[in-house]
Amino acid sequence: LEADRQALKETIGDISHQTKTPIANMLLYTQLLQEQELSPEVRDLAVQINMQGEKLDQLIQALVKVSRLETGVIALSPEQSEVIPLLEELERSYAPSAQAKGIILYVPGDAAFSACFDPKWTAEALGNILDNAIKYTPPGGQVSVSCQKYELFCRIDVSDTGPGIPEEEQANIFQRFYRGRQVRQADGVGIGLYLSRQIIAGEGGYVKVQSTPGRGSTFSVFLPV
Repeated sequence: LEADRQALKETIGDISHQTKTPIANMLLYTQLLQEQELSPEVRDLAVQINMQGEKLDQLIQALVKVSRLETGVIALSPEQSEVIPLLEELERSYAPSAQAKGIILYVPGDAAFSACFDPKWTAEALGNILDNAIKYTPPGGQVSVSCQKYELFCRIDVSDTGPGIPEEEQANIFQRFYRGRQVRQADGVGIGLYLSRQIIAGEGGYVKVQSTPGRGSTFSVFLPV
């Protein structure tokens, strides 16, 4: 089993390494092309190539992360940590994209308590959820993060004023590559929520969603205290 795990680890590493350079070169050449004098039709094609290249890069990175988690190549290391630095990191990372879209982003600064989690990978999990909230909330909307501590868990809510998720789809949104009917036209590869759930479950926590179509969604992440 250990030999198989090592072989798979090397294969995943090879895939990640061998695809990184050609994708980076493709994006670079496309950006250089867009700097030239082009007809409107050709410029639109160059923009589309760049968008698809970025999507491919995101997909490969996500698949590599999922594969490493599922095969145990990456070991989560939960430790007793303060919640505030985690939330401050999220705010720094996602405030620019929220501001660019005209969305109010509220992250509390007074959640003075701790939980047991892997800071790096929990930031990845919450980041995927927060990124979705900003992506699917229309301009002028609001995305907020709130915290509450229970006896056994610390609960972090990410709420938005987006389109909401129909009840019949809520059981499916954590599956790989699932895209709801209302968001299929938006950018994304449909693996972020799956990865988030894998990370939080690996730390002994869980994720749930509450949503009403037309009234937004709230994703709740429960981290063990």
